[in-house]
This record gives sequence, structure tokens and C-alpha cells, in this order.
Amino acid sequence: MSEKAQEKNSLVLEIRNRAPEGSRQSQAQDGKSQPRLNGCVPLSHQVAGHKYGIDKMGILQHPDGTVLKQLQPPPRGPREMDFYTQVFGEGCSDPLLLALRPHLPTFYGTWSSPDTPNDLYLKLEDVTRRFSRPCIMDVKVGRRSYDPLALLEKREQQIAKYPLMEEIGFLLLGMRVYQPSHDCYVRHDQLFGRSLVKDTLTGGLARFFHDGVKLRKQTIHLCIRKVQNILRWFESQKQFHFYASSLLFVYEGASGVHAAAEPNNNNHHHHHHPPQDFSRMGTPTKNSCGRGGCAGDLPESLQNGAQTHSSPLNLGQSNGNGETEMEEEEEEREEDSGGWSGDEGTEGHVEVRMIDFAHVFPSQSPDEGYTHGLMNLLSTLEKILQD
Repeated sequence: MSEKAQEKNSLVLEIRNRAPEGSRQSQAQDGKSQPRLNGCVPLSHQVAGHKYGIDKMGILQHPDGTVLKQLQPPPRGPREMDFYTQVFGEGCSDPLLLALRPHLPTFYGTWSSPDTPNDLYLKLEDVTRRFSRPCIMDVKVGRRSYDPLALLEKREQQIAKYPLMEEIGFLLLGMRVYQPSHDCYVRHDQLFGRSLVKDTLTGGLARFFHDGVKLRKQTIHLCIRKVQNILRWFESQKQFHFYASSLLFVYEGASGVHAAAEPNNNNHHHHHHPPQDFSRMGTPTKNSCGRGGCAGDLPESLQNGAQTHSSPLNLGQSNGNGETEMEEEEEEREEDSGGWSGDEGTEGHVEVRMIDFAHVFPSQSPDEGYTHGLMNLLSTLEKILQD
């Protein structure tokens, strides 16, 4: 074994058994969840990607509250593990990687069941765990969803899934939104995301921030701020190129008191019935979550992913900073607090993290594809506020 490989393996072993502080206490099993692999259960709030019990591999939740992502076959799985190990290794002193850590789920090494020791899982922070009613959205970022090693057939397959990817630079893979007035979640899957075109993209993305009664403007502002921070990191680095990687957006859907009282946990036993979860496949044709009016409370402009006006989305003109729009909105907030909820106003109300690193490659040039996607995503978020 080479010296470099030995160093990498020892680094994995150093962090393999670390667990998040305060998370070692076991919790009671949810009656609806079937324990698997030493008390682990399928992740209930997953909105995209391979799902345990449906696909060959998937994501589990450990009894300590962490997330277990099954290692993909080589070279994807080892490449993702190497990237996490590089960023979160205890000996890491690279300022660029240290600056990236806050934008990723914390990595706690690898995990395997004693019954199947060869099946490795990445042990990761559950970014949603501290939220009571987490609203979650997965957005794939970048002009290309295939890496430089992909064969022609794979490239054509990925391009055909969403031809606008190269122009727009991002794709909505899935979302679930809590609607407090009906105590239910409304879901949209990747078929819905692929159905969005330039004219309907803003309205489709806006669905994530609408609770059936109002648009959560402050939540959008906080998301913009966090995406801007990730963009600044990309503008400062030439070390990596990211392909088929996503941003995970999470915000609290419940009101202040309710949110503080009931943290979300797959393995946590709730004394109250959890909110119902209704899925919408592809382009929505009915504006209801199935419980009588959930999505029907959305404004007409959002009910089919439409914009509030018919002019096409003008992509690529924003520099991604949004300074003028942000300043104007801040002035409006000081003059009129209408539409702003007090429990939305803090940074802790929102998380935006980068996930999925099976296609990260070393580089010596800026990652223009990912940067392009971030800038257009910011432009779309700003447009939601403007409209």
C-alpha cells in the first residue's frame, strides 16, 4: 500500500467512530418504523435520491440521530468518502477546506453493521434533525449532471432528462412543504422539477416557500444569504469541480413554540400524530394535498408552477450578489413588517448545505458550471421576492 493510501486510511479510522456531541443517547422507536441494521430505520423525510427498501441502496437514520448514506460502488462511493475525509480530517489545515466545512453536513466517519461488515455507510449529520416540521428541498446545481469520465451514452441520457440544465444551471429534484393550516406536508418529486421550463421555473421554486397562506419572504432572504456565502467560496477556489452535487434547503415550517417543543427525529417517539404526507407526482394537476385544500390555498400563479406574469425568466443577468434588491427589501422591512413572521427572522430558522459528492474531481481552474448554477438560482430566488 502506498504512503498516500496509508495516510488516507488512517484518516478514515481516526474519525470513524466519532459521533455528534449530545447524540449518543438512544431513543424509542417510532411505532410506524421497522428497525433494520441494529436499530437503524429508513430516513422518513428524504425528498430525492435512492430510497431504502425501494432502490438497491438508500439512506438510513441511526438511533443516535445521524444519517447513514450507503457507500456507492467504485469509483463513486470511494470518491465521495475521500472527499468527506479530506474536508473533515482531524489533521486538515487547508484554509479552503476549513472554510467549506460549515456548508456541508458534518462527517463522522464510516459505519457498518456487525452482521454485514462489508457494507459501508457514510455517517453524516442530519441537517433536519433540530426542526419540528422541516420543509426540505433538494436542488441539483451545475450545468452538467455527468462527470468528465462519463461515457457518451451516459452523457446523452443525463442531458435528455433535463435539456435546460446547461442553460439554467440547476434542477429541482424534490421538495416537501409543511402547511400548518392543515397540518400536512405537500410533496413534489423530480418529475415536477423536470416539467419546469423558463416561464414556470420561478413559480415552481416559489412553492417551496409558500405555506398555503402566505409567502415566507424572510425565509427566502435567509436562503439567499446562505447561497451567497457558498457562491463566495466557489469564487475563491480552483481546487475542485463538482458534478451532480446538490444543495439541501431546510427551514422550520412550524410556529415558534411548536417548533421548539418537538424536534424532528426519525427515531423519536411523538405523543401526537405526525402530519400527513401527500405526494404529488410530476406536474400537479390537482391543487390539493388530499386533505381538503392544502395546495388549493396557493395563489393561482403558483398552482401549476407558473410565474405571476407571462414574461420569460431572464437568466444570467444577476451577478448573484443581490445587493440592490436586498437593500431595498431591508428598507421596506423597517417601514412595514407586514408579511414577516418573527420566528422566521433568525439564521437558525434556515439551513442550506451542499450534499452528494460522488462526482467531485480535482481541478486547477474555477468551477464555472457550479458557479453559473448558483448565480441563476440566486437570480430566481430574488425574482420570487420581486414578483
